Amino acid sequence: MNPVRIGNFFVGDGYPCFIVAEIGINHNGEVETAMRLIDAAVFAGCNAVKFQKRTVDIVYSQEELNKPRENPFGMTNGDLKRGLEFGQKEYEEINKYCKEKGILWFASCWDESSVDFINNFNPPCYKIASASLTDDGLLRYHRKTGKPIILSTGMSDLPMINHAVEVLGGGELVIAHCTSTYPSKSEELNLQCIKTLKRKFKGVPIGYSGHEAGLATTVAATVLGACMAERHITLDRSMWGSDQAASVEPQGMRILVQNIREIEKAIGDGKIKIYDSEIPIMKKLRRK
Repeated sequence: MNPVRIGNFFVGDGYPCFIVAEIGINHNGEVETAMRLIDAAVFAGCNAVKFQKRTVDIVYSQEELNKPRENPFGMTNGDLKRGLEFGQKEYEEINKYCKEKGILWFASCWDESSVDFINNFNPPCYKIASASLTDDGLLRYHRKTGKPIILSTGMSDLPMINHAVEVLGGGELVIAHCTSTYPSKSEELNLQCIKTLKRKFKGVPIGYSGHEAGLATTVAATVLGACMAERHITLDRSMWGSDQAASVEPQGMRILVQNIREIEKAIGDGKIKIYDSEIPIMKKLRRK
């Protein structure tokens, strides 16, 4: 397998799991909340945080934007979508803050203009959201940046994923197994797909993007071979917002990272051996 370099980290078998805290839209349109979430990700020991970027009038039809939807920003879906969207000033603050805190940041871009916008900040990689996996034009546009790409596979079957990989090419690519429900049921996580993807796309690092309520299944994903793990992060799961309930609070994210790191130490190399620390016990307890 050829590892993918993201910032100063290598993503691939044999390297520490690359752990991403997805801030997404859990900042609720407030840059101060975004910075508190960055702090939480640093506290947890994550390697990177991820945001979402959309050009609202391109991604959504006017009909969709006009739909009634009561929210903190107004009475329509358009009010909500525009209220959650950060602009140049906010991302300049985020970029500066992440550099100060020593954590990588990047984004899922839902349209070509958003790719151009985020590219001005020289991100270490891009994430293709599950909803965009079948958008060949957007995939090709991402590839033109020359940046590594993480491809999320929610709402997709194997032929769809195979086509997306053909469009993107196998180089500088990480595929993240995903189920796009919020929160996801354990019986629909299908973690064995990590092994399926590893067999199908030899040489491509396989990761996991989870939306479940607990932590154990994400740890299990790394045991099954996921070399990247992404979970949404929130300050409080009871906060307003569509993704909060499928997110992990700061202390939970810290526990998740610690558990993954402990698993990495415990996995070993598979070679049966007697450890030096066992010899005194062996001499004491064995009769022959």
